[in-house]
Amino acid sequence: MKIKPWLLALGLGAGLGLSCVGSFAQLPDRPVKVGVLTDMSGTYSAMGGAGSVVAAQMAIDDCLAAECKGMKVELVSADNQNKADVAANKAREWFDRDNVDAIADLTNSAAALAVQKLAMDKQRVVLFSGPATTRLTNEDCSPTGFHWMFDTYSQSAATARAVVGDGGKSWYFITVDYAFGHSLEKDAADIVKTLGGTVVGQSRHPLNASDYASFLLQAQSSKAQVVALANGGQDTVNVLKQAREFGIVQRGQKLAALLVFLSDVHALGLNTAQGLLFTDGFYWDFDDASRKWSDRFQKKYKNLKPTMVQAGVYSSVLHYLRSVAAAKSVEAKVVAQKMRELPIRDPIMHNASIRPDGRVIHDMYLFKVKSPAESKGPWDYYTKVATVPATEAFQPLSKSTCSLVKTSTAAK
Repeated sequence: MKIKPWLLALGLGAGLGLSCVGSFAQLPDRPVKVGVLTDMSGTYSAMGGAGSVVAAQMAIDDCLAAECKGMKVELVSADNQNKADVAANKAREWFDRDNVDAIADLTNSAAALAVQKLAMDKQRVVLFSGPATTRLTNEDCSPTGFHWMFDTYSQSAATARAVVGDGGKSWYFITVDYAFGHSLEKDAADIVKTLGGTVVGQSRHPLNASDYASFLLQAQSSKAQVVALANGGQDTVNVLKQAREFGIVQRGQKLAALLVFLSDVHALGLNTAQGLLFTDGFYWDFDDASRKWSDRFQKKYKNLKPTMVQAGVYSSVLHYLRSVAAAKSVEAKVVAQKMRELPIRDPIMHNASIRPDGRVIHDMYLFKVKSPAESKGPWDYYTKVATVPATEAFQPLSKSTCSLVKTSTAAK
């Protein structure tokens, strides 16, 4: 029997139509799940921790009131204990058993690198605002991994240039002994050398150390003009306190803290922290939008203002959920593509965009800690010295070793 042409055409059309319908992504018949994997009780708990969980919930609430209206979103959280194996095991449990679609924060670079690899294998999205290593967007980059707030390059660039420009030519590093510290020291040292400075030595200390006397004595004996701290969180707080006791500054050496959070300055107090020069990606008192958002956060979390990590968690989770809503999918590659297409709009980031390597670039800021006399009230801690444009604040894409950059360039 001959099939009439118009019937054949109708049949082909129906088949194509069914194929197209089948290709459209759809949200699963379950809640979209976001996990915050952070340091809940250790060195980095003040700048991330429970505050990051609060920030993520704020992002969920804000999206459900707008673009995500009608969606179901569930938040889970856990302590990574600053251990790569603990972080990887929890992430695997979330992915395999609990259907978690995206993980945010990941304070601690070693933990972040472990989860990045696992998430790539499991086809899930990861949103880094707590770790600093640039490996996340270089040799260990992922098509579904996004480095949101800062990294060791952004923390080194403006601070090192400012200190060297002010006469600090010879540097001695006190560095936390794991991936984050090594990366922060290297990036800062490279910039110092490029500007004509020298590195005269370094000391390595374990994470969450309590006694820095021997390291500070070595820094003093080095006669370096600058004692640079390549660490973060409670480590930075402790070494700064002891550096003041040792009279580092009084004896003519400069202190350069390469990674300082608002929680650190709050813990130190202005008497101890005054004069510190450092780079940050967010400050609560930046503008009306940041003040309004920070006031909301403060009311929800222990009467504390947010750090840049906590602000980054909010921004990354909000953008992820908006992308899920726009893509109508939780499939990692689909959502990741949508994240790169949609503009980043929130009270946190300025001039932000996502590069092919997963690095979210945005304006960074060089701040100086006020003296007690300069502060006009609670949380009035910073004076902005300079804005570092998004295109200058992060490692140039031309220097990236990420395979996705080569793929993106070849596609063009």
